[in-house]
Amino acid sequence: MKKVIVATNFSEEAENATIYAAQAAAALNLELVLFNLHNVSIHALNARTSSNSMNHGLALAKLELAEAAQKLEKEYQIKVTPHIASGDITDELNRCFVTHEADMLVLGMPEKSVEQDLLGNTTTLVINKIKYPIMAIPKSVKFEGIKKILFACDVTKGVHGIILERVKSVARSFGAKVEVFYVCRKQHELSAVDTEHLDSIYAGLDGIDYSYNNVTSDSVVESIKDEIKETSSDLLVMVPYKYGFLSSMVHRSKTRMMASESNVPLLSLNL
Repeated sequence: MKKVIVATNFSEEAENATIYAAQAAAALNLELVLFNLHNVSIHALNARTSSNSMNHGLALAKLELAEAAQKLEKEYQIKVTPHIASGDITDELNRCFVTHEADMLVLGMPEKSVEQDLLGNTTTLVINKIKYPIMAIPKSVKFEGIKKILFACDVTKGVHGIILERVKSVARSFGAKVEVFYVCRKQHELSAVDTEHLDSIYAGLDGIDYSYNNVTSDSVVESIKDEIKETSSDLLVMVPYKYGFLSSMVHRSKTRMMASESNVPLLSLNL
């Protein structure tokens, strides 16, 4: 891992995520790309604001972003490249990844609310639509290193080798231990776990310090939250699974739920 994008709109949660990313970058000798999306407001468009005014607004936004990047460089002694864009958030983040050959995106996570629970937010939207590794940082979390990683996954479906390699890469970067954690709803499901799948996971994590644990529970999310507390994990890793249109109407993504409820950073690994 060499380069990380951190997206900011200068909100409180985004500023916290930026500081988290900068401190991690300083610890791991990484480069940062400071991303900001600048779109003209619907009110300005309705008022038919002149192109000169809109260009002036963009120039001010670029200046603000450049100053923020310079401040981070000076304070944390890391390289920070500002990147401003206009358009759809997921399209522009994908372009940013390609342009800078980045390895990960860091986003701030707002505090949980009823509206967020029902509709989601920008962070959960991006998790659902971008295939690159995404780390969501809760507003209250500060960077204190990563010593224990909880990798919550469905071992019955197996885990792709690319995902395992990414988990191993993050663990190696921070010198962290990994716990592979599986929640099954019925006890008999444990006997149905394919040994070949487990062996494949073990082989994929070979070379780092890891362990395996499983529990039986009707609540996957609550079990994961309990395990985070029990193990004092510093990072939760999950793989978002895709659902069809009809099932998505009644099935909330466990990754999205954990992103909105977790008290530790969530690293979403997609393919």
